[in-house]
Formats: sequence, C-alpha cells, structure tokens
Amino acid sequence: MDFKTLNFVIFCVGSVAETLNMSPKDVYRRMSEGNIISGYIVPCFDVLHTFSREYIVEDLVDLMNKKGVLKAA
Repeated sequence: MDFKTLNFVIFCVGSVAETLNMSPKDVYRRMSEGNIISGYIVPCFDVLHTFSREYIVEDLVDLMNKKGVLKAA
C-alpha cells in the first residue's frame, strides 16, 4: 500500500469514527472484520478519493451495516 492510499484509509477510518462517535480503533477493527479496508477502500481508492467526505462516510457506514459489523454499535 502506498503512502497516498494509507493516508486515505486513515482519513476514512477517522471520518467514520467521528461521524458515529466511536473510537478509530473500534471502527478500524470493524472495517477489518468486514473486509472493507482491503476489499473495498484500497481497491477503489482511485475512484473513492474523488468524492466528498460526506459521500464517503455515508457509503462506508452503509457498507458496514450491510456487512453486519455495526450491529453491536
């Protein structure tokens, strides 16, 4: 993973954590469990990073819900 992609992953985790009022560590763990980081954020970086923060957070929260990793939140 290159530096730009890593920074984007950190941005995504932090943004979702802030929106959901959760710790970044918990969001990262849940995203990892749902294969969202390596299976979605990293492969789609070239497209995802062009969208607004609000769209990215909404998209990721929706995906986390679909994968069932937010049910205990």
